[in-house]
Amino acid sequence: MEFIADLHIHSKFSRATSGDMIIPKIAEFAELKGINLVGTGDFTHPEWLEMLRKDLTEDNDGVYKYQNTYFMLTSEVNNIYTKNGRLRRIHNLIFTPSFDSAEKINKFLARYGNLSSDGRPLLNLDSKYMLEKILEINPDSYVVPSHIWTPWFSLFGSKSGFDSIDECFDSLTNQIFALETGLSSDPKMNWMLSSLDKYTLVSNSDAHSPSRLGREANVFNCKISYAEIKDVLKTKDKKRFLYTIEFFPEEGKYHYDGHRNCNVIFSPQDSINNNDLCPVCGKQLTIGVAHRVRLLGDREEGFIPDNAIPYKNLVPLEEIIAEVLDMGRDSLTVKNQYLKLVKALNGEFNVLLSAPISEIAVHSDQRTALAIEQVREGKINITPGYDGVFGEINIFLSESRKQSEKDTEQDINQMKLF
Repeated sequence: MEFIADLHIHSKFSRATSGDMIIPKIAEFAELKGINLVGTGDFTHPEWLEMLRKDLTEDNDGVYKYQNTYFMLTSEVNNIYTKNGRLRRIHNLIFTPSFDSAEKINKFLARYGNLSSDGRPLLNLDSKYMLEKILEINPDSYVVPSHIWTPWFSLFGSKSGFDSIDECFDSLTNQIFALETGLSSDPKMNWMLSSLDKYTLVSNSDAHSPSRLGREANVFNCKISYAEIKDVLKTKDKKRFLYTIEFFPEEGKYHYDGHRNCNVIFSPQDSINNNDLCPVCGKQLTIGVAHRVRLLGDREEGFIPDNAIPYKNLVPLEEIIAEVLDMGRDSLTVKNQYLKLVKALNGEFNVLLSAPISEIAVHSDQRTALAIEQVREGKINITPGYDGVFGEINIFLSESRKQSEKDTEQDINQMKLF
């Protein structure tokens, strides 16, 4: 069975998260987008865990269900601790197959932080020791380091991470088999590190509101079960893990280097030329993902490992419609156009990935259809994100809008001939 999975989200109990991040709303938007399996997020929060028990019914083998949407028990934690003389701040995503295991994991984690304070709790706990104890509680559980390149809170983060997985997990490195690339990197960037070839690269939304579900996701072809998905990730099976769905990494808010307060954005080479210092305030720049990958990588961009899982870069449909209409993506007009299109064509991912352009035009407008076609072909313009500022994607440059409209009309007229 081919299906789409988004395994890293947050509940309403996480900071800066929408109050709509509750199971009924999450399931509603998952259906709109065409997502079949979602990570619950935040099972470490006592109130959220109780809500999960109430809302979800067990389906089979570590998978739960709400109406037509499947769920797996997941939770992201923020490990803050000192190792080898340096402060480390690393986010890790925990997977476990049962509520019983989740409760036991929570009992252990509660010794190191206040689980009620945030859906993504701060824990004064070494990542390796945490993994060891989680495996003792239930060996079927596993840990995936989250958004591994984010500067401030990640495995390879320039501000508080490590230079290798071994440095972080020591003797338990062999228990790590999957890594989350994060919004600011995509697989081709990670392929520049030969040391990552043995790991399965996964992509998830890290959504803080229902509309952000699926901005990154995974496409599997297997049974929807906890054990099977874990096996797919452990074996990096290309027959069962078909591809990941990716942001264009430049759109991520830590892709390039820079200083938000100084309005400075630098490419890695610009930063190197300026000794990684801000030309405005003279302080060290926030080193982004592209720079960090360049520092740790041992290959040129473009290398593809033999066992690499493919990927596809997409722009969320609401962003495409917002640009076409020249409105905010959260405006009512954009929302209505989005709902009309996804309901007519069986979900957002079907619209973005495979629906005929001519059908998209029928259910939206000519310009939206051409915009989606250009995204599929990678014909977009991007201003990279930096230092916490999301990048900006433009499908139609302003100076070429009139010509694009003429081209759009010609393209749609040609479609009608076939």
